[in-house]
Amino acid sequence: MPPWCRRKRSSTSCARRSAARHAPAGGATALLAVIWLAAAPPAAADDHDFLDSLEARQRPLLVQPLPAAPHTLRTTLDEALSAPRDAAEIWAARQWYNAMEPSLSRFVKDAERRGQLLQRIYHEARLARLPPELVLAVIQVESAFEPQAVSSAGAVGLMQIMPFWIRELGLPADDLKDPWRNLRYGCTILAHYLAVEHGDLTRALARYNGSLGKSWYPERVMRAWGRHWRPDAGLERVTVQR
Repeated sequence: MPPWCRRKRSSTSCARRSAARHAPAGGATALLAVIWLAAAPPAAADDHDFLDSLEARQRPLLVQPLPAAPHTLRTTLDEALSAPRDAAEIWAARQWYNAMEPSLSRFVKDAERRGQLLQRIYHEARLARLPPELVLAVIQVESAFEPQAVSSAGAVGLMQIMPFWIRELGLPADDLKDPWRNLRYGCTILAHYLAVEHGDLTRALARYNGSLGKSWYPERVMRAWGRHWRPDAGLERVTVQR
């Protein structure tokens, strides 16, 4: 467009543009603040309440007691505890315990702790629908049944759980060196990977170890399972000892 056809700007417009170009970086923010303050209504009683509430938030917080549990919860729990267990299930659990106990004595010398650990492994494995012998094999490979074990990568406890799983599955207060909590995490994670891999145990174990595509870790777990945690082999050892 020729210069003589361009639309002329008024002096007021030019002044505004010049002021905008030379204004400091925070000028727009300050202008918006002035506009907001000019448009704001005068302070009312609600404003004082709002300020009071802000001051109250800065005071020390008191721990509030939890509400009372409904009375029906106690009834439900009592009924669950008093329900008779299936005799076949009890017999199977005892047989499994007798089969696994001699092998576990190599790693856990204290008989009381050994019994508690076996019971908990059996319970957590069945909750996750895993073979409890598989869980024993994973623990042997991961930590050799040392609940305080911490790897160079930061994995913690019996089943060597990485701390980021707390964010995914649990609560910030969860202690992965607590063997019972660690078992719950480990069994849940392994069951998850089995579901992801549609029952392919080799790939699920590799995922658990973080070595998907490699076979050395699944092979170690399966070797430990076959050598030390076969129920029939355990029963044979018990029979010989008798």
